[in-house]
Amino acid sequence: MTLTRPDDKPLLLIITSGLRRYREYLLASIAGRYRVHLIDATAPTWELPYLSGHSVVPDTGAGPVLAAAREVAARQPVAGVMSWHEEHIVQAALVAGELGLPGTPPDAVRRCRDKYATRTALAEADLPQPEFALAGSLEEALAAADKLGWPVVIKPRAAGGSQGVVLVHDADELADQFAATRDVHVPHNPDFAELVLVEEYLDAPEVSVDAVVRGGRVTPLFVGRKEVGFPPYFEETGHRVSADDPLLHDPQALRLLTGIHRALGVTDGWTHTELRLTAEGPKLIEVNGRVGGDLIPYLGLRATGTDPGLAAADVACGAEPDTAPRRDAHAAIRFFYPPADDTRIAALDFDRTELPAAIDLLEPLVGPGDVVSPPRKGLIDGRIALATAVADTAAECAAAIDHAARALRLTVEGS
Repeated sequence: MTLTRPDDKPLLLIITSGLRRYREYLLASIAGRYRVHLIDATAPTWELPYLSGHSVVPDTGAGPVLAAAREVAARQPVAGVMSWHEEHIVQAALVAGELGLPGTPPDAVRRCRDKYATRTALAEADLPQPEFALAGSLEEALAAADKLGWPVVIKPRAAGGSQGVVLVHDADELADQFAATRDVHVPHNPDFAELVLVEEYLDAPEVSVDAVVRGGRVTPLFVGRKEVGFPPYFEETGHRVSADDPLLHDPQALRLLTGIHRALGVTDGWTHTELRLTAEGPKLIEVNGRVGGDLIPYLGLRATGTDPGLAAADVACGAEPDTAPRRDAHAAIRFFYPPADDTRIAALDFDRTELPAAIDLLEPLVGPGDVVSPPRKGLIDGRIALATAVADTAAECAAAIDHAARALRLTVEGS
């Protein structure tokens, strides 16, 4: 473990840093207001400029993480703890509980991690969501689908990032997909006898809502309008965020968000809630007890000026977050994928001539020699590039993203 001399800034523990491309912007903002101590299973590299200290643990299960947090707390006061990694939000809650730090109780965080527990809590509160059943075998899943009505969605009980989530239309498709969904590996997860959730399919647009929660008060900040591809899977291929999204002020949506968080017991922190906007109104898909992924909060930062890293860190440390918007813009992201499984990259870049002013980022995610696949074989690790755009109007933003797609230059070996 390394520690540097304390200064006047509060100390915040962060459990795992995640992928640089998707999380560095958060860490960079937080480090301006807080001293950051990182707890992770690998030594920091790119994170070092933002850290006041770090602990390398044998693994990031609850035991080693708690031991590292105790050691830091024995040396100096700790103001808060957080994690934006799905597999570590329970560990962060356990640390908060043991050290007496602000945060949602561990049992409530577990209800967010366990999709069946989420569904059960919402059903008891009579909140709108798909009909559902839990299956431990193919036979049970077939029976559930027959009862719910085809098509159905099957998903792992506790995975994230759309892993193992599949739309199946009949018994043959369910039999073909069931084992892969059941066998999705979820580190640091309890051993469940029944691993597959079978749900009614809601054929409606899907959105995500990133919100801060303090003392049970839910403040939605960013609405991400999803673009989904690669059916029958639900790969998120892009997102659009607008500062003036009407869902931010929709009374029905706000009542639902408050009811969802109350039913789950979420009191303090940041949440990423996914909803389907059906003809009957919004219905819950899932709640993640962390900052959203896919650079959605980055789009929110660029569209509104509200800093998600600082807001999340402030709540984790018991401070009132600054959520006031400072801009009225539109932002979007699109992800790009290889043409086939096991594609070996020869060259990849963007044609950067005559780019629209709205283009924000154009980033290759792979290089020569990398072998990548689109969904299902590849998910986030199958993406080959991303582009973001920021503009005053939704139309200008969409046009810039389309320009980026046309500017992608990909050469594969053997072509």
